[in-house]
Amino acid sequence: MEIPESLITKYNVPAPRYTSYPTVPYWAEESMKQKDWLSIVKKTFDETNKTQGISLYIHLPYCESLCTYCACNTRITKNHTVEESYIDSVLAEWEIYCNTFEERPILREVHLGGGTPTFFNPQNLSRLMNGLYANAILHPMFLCSFEGHPNNTSYEHLQALYNAGSRRVSFGVQDLDFTVQKTINRVQPFENVVRATEDARKIGFDSVNFDLIYGLPFQTIESVKNTIKSVATLKPERIAFYSYAHVPWKRPGQRAYTESDLPDNAYKRQLYEEGKKLLSDFGYTDVGMDHFALPNDELYKAYQVKNMHRNFMGYTHATTDLLIGLGASSVSDAKYAYAQNEKHVEDYKVAVNNRKLALQKGHYLTDEDLTIRRIILDITCNGELCWTSTPEWLNLNMLIQLNTMEQEGLLKLYPNGFRITELGMAFLRNICMIFDKRLNDYQNQKQMFSKAI
Repeated sequence: MEIPESLITKYNVPAPRYTSYPTVPYWAEESMKQKDWLSIVKKTFDETNKTQGISLYIHLPYCESLCTYCACNTRITKNHTVEESYIDSVLAEWEIYCNTFEERPILREVHLGGGTPTFFNPQNLSRLMNGLYANAILHPMFLCSFEGHPNNTSYEHLQALYNAGSRRVSFGVQDLDFTVQKTINRVQPFENVVRATEDARKIGFDSVNFDLIYGLPFQTIESVKNTIKSVATLKPERIAFYSYAHVPWKRPGQRAYTESDLPDNAYKRQLYEEGKKLLSDFGYTDVGMDHFALPNDELYKAYQVKNMHRNFMGYTHATTDLLIGLGASSVSDAKYAYAQNEKHVEDYKVAVNNRKLALQKGHYLTDEDLTIRRIILDITCNGELCWTSTPEWLNLNMLIQLNTMEQEGLLKLYPNGFRITELGMAFLRNICMIFDKRLNDYQNQKQMFSKAI
């Protein structure tokens, strides 16, 4: 479906990706006291551990080289002696949380992100996972996944993590064109992607996912098509097709190229539309913001029955109200509050090695925040918003914007809500912004987000 240039021009504005509400720049607490945070964590744990279980996100920040497109919190080094002490710190942090609970936590989902989790050797990853499980119970529908770099994810890595319960791996492919790869400092031959994928399938992983990016420097429609055609031969169960976030004011590595090397707004959108069409031709369904899945994937099944969830780990079909982030810069969601760890590895390690949480900042959710978060989750996960009677939060300005979007073909209004159209799926972030009170209250602040399109 071709998107009119007028809509691209209008809606290509800085917009959050909405892995939380409020989004991190609008959190109210510049610091979060450990006692208060643990009290909220325990409250949420007591409410949900036996019914939902809890989720863990482990941030492993190390990479051997800097991929200049990346906006994640990373530490670049070739010194692998850092592995053991970092794992010691993560397990010490987990112990603080476990000591807060009055019963063993039931783990519903664990995800290893980064950085590059496969920077760590298989033995250390096994030690990490066994340490996390030591004082926990695995949920009957336990999920474990990790992010892998095709260049350094070995058979031994995959086997060790499979033995630790992982059944889903997400490989960062991004783009297969050599000029693009060289520019973003991530040269990885397709043969490495094939090898890693085939190894994962041979071992028994039931979901292999690829991350692809559009809008990178020197990308062309032909190069994006070639990338998708190549990866489609491997039939990954899920493909995340992300918009490149050009935020050089936050990530100086992105200054390795200039904006003139990037596709302009219209061409970037064309990259997405051509890519989306190809993905559809290969049997993938658009299940939400940037995500496409085959019918046999669990995320697709959750999408079909409106059971998807979105949190700091992205989309998942495991809904839990308590997500604990471990590691430097990790973010936690305890339903009534958020907290983020210190971003610098050294500051993080000093705190947890002294048996203290390395909390940097946080936010206590108000009743209004909780309402808006539910609204945004319904939009991003279900592609719709419904109400039984006119809600008090629905104001005239919102209705005007929704009516305009209906006229533009982005959504269909009903007396009790609206449903997003196929065209409107490209504008999910913009639709969420209508209800983002904290963003709208501070519109004149400096740019903090990448553009929506």
